[in-house]
Amino acid sequence: MFKTELRKKYKELRHELTSEKVEEMSLAIANQLLSLDIWDKTYYHLFLTIAEQKEINIEFLLHILSGKDKEIVVSKSDFATLGMAHYLLTDNTKFRKNTYNIPEPVDGLEVPVIKMDVVFVPLLAFDAKGNRVGYGKGFYDKFLSECRPETIKIGLSFFDAEEIIEDASEKDIQLDYCVTPNRIYKF
Repeated sequence: MFKTELRKKYKELRHELTSEKVEEMSLAIANQLLSLDIWDKTYYHLFLTIAEQKEINIEFLLHILSGKDKEIVVSKSDFATLGMAHYLLTDNTKFRKNTYNIPEPVDGLEVPVIKMDVVFVPLLAFDAKGNRVGYGKGFYDKFLSECRPETIKIGLSFFDAEEIIEDASEKDIQLDYCVTPNRIYKF
């Protein structure tokens, strides 16, 4: 399938999920993550859930990271440049939803991209080769291309892999892992 078809398909599949199912699958994904060999790192970049899009509830992952005393980084999007600024999450971090209902930090201590050890990547769909489909703006492809080569990129998905994304391009940054409620894919 092509990216536009996949976006439509997976937005519809997500829309059909109940809030209880979203919570149940989000917890299963967080539990799956515990078996990955990634917990010796320092800086973990985490996307913030767009509840209206029935995205994965990252609260469970947030508790894991906090319990392991990790440095958690969250982003603020710049729609003019399609770039993101990254901020250390602290007890004092205040959030405001942008026009796309993405919760974003108002301000804080900025963290350079080169510090990121692990990035949890939002997505709508992914394939068996580690290609992903997001909402189509390119924020994460740009961000991931700026990360160090050894930065671990982990997609989180409610659904299993598609066989292939027909129009994946060389500019698309592939994932190292994708974690679903029932399986861990390694690429």
